[in-house]
Amino acid sequence: MAGKGKQAGVTIVIRKEEGGEHGHHGGAWKVAYADFVTAMMAFFLLMWLLNATSEEQRRGLADYFSPNNVLARANSGSGAPFGGRTPHADGASVSDSGAVRVERGPAPPVLDLEEEEGDTPAPPPPEMAPATPRPDPAAIPDAELREELARREQVAFERAAEDIRAAVRDDPALAELARQLVVEQVPEGLRVQILDAERRPMFTAGSAAPNERARALLQRVVGIAARLPNGLAIAGHTDATPFRGGERSNWELSAERANAVRRLMVEGGIAEARLQSVTGHADRELLLPAEPANPANRRVSITLLRQLPESAAR
Repeated sequence: MAGKGKQAGVTIVIRKEEGGEHGHHGGAWKVAYADFVTAMMAFFLLMWLLNATSEEQRRGLADYFSPNNVLARANSGSGAPFGGRTPHADGASVSDSGAVRVERGPAPPVLDLEEEEGDTPAPPPPEMAPATPRPDPAAIPDAELREELARREQVAFERAAEDIRAAVRDDPALAELARQLVVEQVPEGLRVQILDAERRPMFTAGSAAPNERARALLQRVVGIAARLPNGLAIAGHTDATPFRGGERSNWELSAERANAVRRLMVEGGIAEARLQSVTGHADRELLLPAEPANPANRRVSITLLRQLPESAAR
């Protein structure tokens, strides 16, 4: 029969389902992931910039974005931002508008006769200590004023001398060196001498470098001298024993030792401008003329100079 195996008028549709997949849920997760990656990249970029820039550069960047920076107010320098600096200029482009500037002006007078008796003004820091030249006696016509200035200076010298002696005496490491320290008032001012002793030199033989004992004594002297405004004179001396060193002599040796003391005093806080002279006297001013070879003749002296000579005070 025709059409055997077929049903007339019926269409059979076979649908095949592929398993393992589900329908799409939209693209919102892609946007969130992109935002996260962008944030992480910005974070790592920020960390890299912080590590790769200096403090001045970071301050310049902060100043650029600050609402109070120089761009928000007015032009400065040559009329350009950041005081006229360009990206190619050395250093960071930092605004200094409103910054406080401190400039050193003339030092005030050191001696004040209106101070109460016994009051001692606080000493200035060593780096700010004024250089005080000796006043011209002719500029002080009043004899009573000159006498008062001289009296106050005398009291200051006596205090300084006692303080130096006490600083050495009360230090167990230096007490045995007290005999090698001579502190006395002379017409020029207050003189401090550091002497050699038998088997206790302050300098190595033939050398201008002070040893540890000399350095320790000098530190005590510098600490007291820094409190006073007076000028300073440093001198080196030797004994009469000829120097054995080729072309060098006791003249060079004494001058070199005085200059070594000068360097130590400046390093210790004495203002360079206070130094009036640094000299070497060789064996021309022996401490013990009757014993020219005595070790005590080998010495350095530091003199705090009077602001008014003794003759001018009278």
